[in-house]
Amino acid sequence: MASKTLLLLALIPFLLLQKSCVATDRGLALTKSLLFFEAQRSGKLPPNQRVTWRGDSALNDGKDNGVDLSGGYFDAGDNVKFGFPFAYSLTAIAWGVVEFSSRLQAKKELGNALAAIRWGTDYLIHAHPQPDVLYVEVGDGSSDHDCWQRPEDMSTPRPSYKIDSSHPGSDVAAESAAALAAASIAFKASDPKYSGTLLTHAKQVHLLLAFPCAYSDTNAIGSTLTCYVYGGAAI
Repeated sequence: MASKTLLLLALIPFLLLQKSCVATDRGLALTKSLLFFEAQRSGKLPPNQRVTWRGDSALNDGKDNGVDLSGGYFDAGDNVKFGFPFAYSLTAIAWGVVEFSSRLQAKKELGNALAAIRWGTDYLIHAHPQPDVLYVEVGDGSSDHDCWQRPEDMSTPRPSYKIDSSHPGSDVAAESAAALAAASIAFKASDPKYSGTLLTHAKQVHLLLAFPCAYSDTNAIGSTLTCYVYGGAAI
């Protein structure tokens, strides 16, 4: 349910930009949808953070494996970072920027949309410390979901999980590659150097599809095959 909520909120802003969609105040809905992602931020928050009731959190994520996995987004009402819905949400926002950049600019939200993408892709870059390694989950879902806590006050375990040749997860690898590739297109005009970095990571992550096995037990977003095609097409 949490993953479906995150996906829906990722899609709402761009559906509202369609002229055929009737809404009382599309601009306000777009602003609040992007603010949702700022409220979900994990890590060291920037000075321009608009959701001021949030604070720094999960700064030690990844230390169990000697990597910096601070940053990124929490899943929804919980404090786990799940790579699959996280990557799909980034893909959706990135394609929204690619397809509707002029309308986002007209609503003065293009900068905020790009910031939402970059917050996620910066994390994905850190989560990809080696060409054949990608960290796809941080936190323990069982203990986290049993404890209702603010991210700033978390006391539950924060184990980090990776995929590689010995621990395959080609479905989440494909979606992560798609997110990085779509983001590279979104940043191509405004930051070509960063765009190139994202594309390099996308191509390397896509190689993890050579070890086919679903990371997740259930495919709430789509089939593994769909993710393979989506990731390859984006690259």
